[in-house]
Amino acid sequence: MMGECHAGALGGAAAVLLAFLTAFPASAGCDLHNVPPGEVAAVEDSRTLRLTDGRTIRLSAVEWTVSPDVAKAALSELALGRPVTLKSALQGAPDPDRYGRIHAFVFVSGSETPIQYALLERGLAVAGSRIGDEGCRRALLRREGVARSLGTYRLHQANDSAAILTDLGRFAVVEGRVLSVRESGGTIYLNFGRRWSDDFTVTIAKRDETSFKSAGLLPKSLAGRTVRVRGVIQERAGPWIEARTADQFDWDGRR
Repeated sequence: MMGECHAGALGGAAAVLLAFLTAFPASAGCDLHNVPPGEVAAVEDSRTLRLTDGRTIRLSAVEWTVSPDVAKAALSELALGRPVTLKSALQGAPDPDRYGRIHAFVFVSGSETPIQYALLERGLAVAGSRIGDEGCRRALLRREGVARSLGTYRLHQANDSAAILTDLGRFAVVEGRVLSVRESGGTIYLNFGRRWSDDFTVTIAKRDETSFKSAGLLPKSLAGRTVRVRGVIQERAGPWIEARTADQFDWDGRR
């Protein structure tokens, strides 16, 4: 029964997404560059497509917020057997990652809107933590904000450790006020609660501080600020995210 309910809901959601992709062209903001197109032969998992020419494509810049099985089924409904146009935020032919995947924005059947934008606006995905291009980051967060305004955006509150830990081992977004920023040894700690051993915490390795400064974000400047931080939920007594890049932080009004 549960499988039948998922299938029915999924078919409706996929139809809505396909209509969205056809009706609404992508707006300016993310400067994308063409990658040779192809046709989807298989959906290997919730984020990975295999093309008929043998290339493996990883959806750029997003992470799913639904279960892997539901995400894979949704991606299959959208893309399996369809011709796709591919674009990258990098100029020139993108190099495959260590798993042989090419990271790209995927446009189905001649659409001017990438799958990623539709997923974000429907609250089915969130922007990832390693986007790189600032214009793309802003464009993705604007679309994520649509889902947030509609109440379809999955967002944890930093003061609810139990709820955050339900996503242990998965990518999630947590919002809260940074009460203090402390350093100890080679680690910077962003504390969102007074009980450091139990409350939500974000850590930044001192060796990564230079990259944050290069991106215009000083970790100490986050003290007292309400932020949204994204990453994989881990546990050290309380919930914890390790931040490796400035892309993991955003807040209302950030440019």
